[in-house]
Amino acid sequence: MNSARSNSVTHLYNIQIKKKQLLFFLLIILLALLCVIAIAAGSYNISVRKIIVALLGQAQGASDIVVWSIRMPRIVAAIVAGWSLGLSGVAMQSLLKNPLAAPSTLGISHGAAFGAAVAIVTLGAGSTEMGALHTSAEQLIYLDNIYSVSIFAFLGAIIATVLILFLAVIKRMAPEAIILAGVAFSSLFVSGTILIQYFADEVELAAIVFWTFGDVARSNWQEIAVMSAACVLGTAYFVWNRWNLNALSAGEDAAKGLGVDVNKIRLSGMFVAALLCSLAVAFHGVIAFLGLLAPHIGRRFVGADHRFLIPYSCVLGALLLLLADTVGRTVIGSGTLPVGVLTSFMGAPLFLYLLLIGQKR
Repeated sequence: MNSARSNSVTHLYNIQIKKKQLLFFLLIILLALLCVIAIAAGSYNISVRKIIVALLGQAQGASDIVVWSIRMPRIVAAIVAGWSLGLSGVAMQSLLKNPLAAPSTLGISHGAAFGAAVAIVTLGAGSTEMGALHTSAEQLIYLDNIYSVSIFAFLGAIIATVLILFLAVIKRMAPEAIILAGVAFSSLFVSGTILIQYFADEVELAAIVFWTFGDVARSNWQEIAVMSAACVLGTAYFVWNRWNLNALSAGEDAAKGLGVDVNKIRLSGMFVAALLCSLAVAFHGVIAFLGLLAPHIGRRFVGADHRFLIPYSCVLGALLLLLADTVGRTVIGSGTLPVGVLTSFMGAPLFLYLLLIGQKR
């Protein structure tokens, strides 16, 4: 009888696993369909046949330029940045055991933005350029030296991360207090960015303001390659440590009893998450709330098991950012609506909902 009950439990478990795997593949298919829509939609409409021809490298003229020089870099950048932010969000929430932890709520995004603003002004790493296929009212903001901006953004993110870890690990502050501290750090870095803008000239000021809006259209293939490499390595790291994150979710004492070096995994994990966040901010500006939104949607689908939560959060982050960018680009034909605005509209209600639920508990 015990054997039959054990077989029944195993059978139900396998069914749940298969459902989660099937849903994951459906999300991948949905992401692929959204990519096709993103390529076709816009001020210059492209048929499915022309898309296939262009992807095969056989298109010529306007279709080839629109697909490979304008829309494909934007789509790939949205997928990689959304993937990175979703991954960093689920990592921070797990490592700090705080459901409200995310790059935007902990001040890490604003710390990276402050560092990037310093690079743009002091090193002259940012400037403006008129886009050939854009209106005269819009200018492209690009980075002359992606490495200097990335390094400074990374340093800003690391400073914010060290402050958060100091409060969480050494001072052992409560999760609610850490979020409040993150809000304070965000205000501090925003004030520093405003101070830099005050001393910037007109071009630098325009570059910083437009850059902080959050936009995936400004990346070139070189920048996307740098961010993709970090994204692949970061994903591999957290997938490798998925069981350690599961153990940590049961509590520090339980994790230590299972042989997990809690301090090491927390420090190294936050370091990797900060790297992913800083690169996304360095190349695309502040994209708020996406790192908070994707992991919580993933938990609704698959629970807290990091074997599934990590890939779900990554794919949902990519899907949400690409959806927001596509909607912003098609609602306003010239593509001038910043994607950071739409992600804030999506994330702010969830943030308030989580605060209300936490208060009731």
